[in-house]
Amino acid sequence: MAVRLNASGSAYALNQNAEINVTPFVDVMLVLLIIFMVAIPAATVSVKVDLPPARAAAQPQVAPTYVSVQQGGGLYIGDRPTTLATLSADLAAAIGTNDPRNERVYIRADVGVRYGDFMTVMNTLKADGFQRVALVSEAV
Repeated sequence: MAVRLNASGSAYALNQNAEINVTPFVDVMLVLLIIFMVAIPAATVSVKVDLPPARAAAQPQVAPTYVSVQQGGGLYIGDRPTTLATLSADLAAAIGTNDPRNERVYIRADVGVRYGDFMTVMNTLKADGFQRVALVSEAV
């Protein structure tokens, strides 16, 4: 390796090299390429197995149950109006399974609904044992 000394005569003044040396980068990329080429075939399963077909019964699809809160204070289960006092009983009747409290309930609310009104509905559901409550939003 040669060093060109500065013309001013100082033994410690060296010119700087502003070129990017890509050789170490290329070396590292080639090593990684080789490692991945060796590792990928080892990660695949090479044992051939003739699997039998599965005969699973179709799971019954339960229609989602929506509780809607309107801006004026209207409360609906699906399309049927209800009140806060009868919400849990009406919801259990609308779901109609053996254990309606294990079913998922979706809550929808208008944009202008007050937060307190919305939380009152949600807290009523939680207090009456409906623990699987989900919120519905409109995709933008």
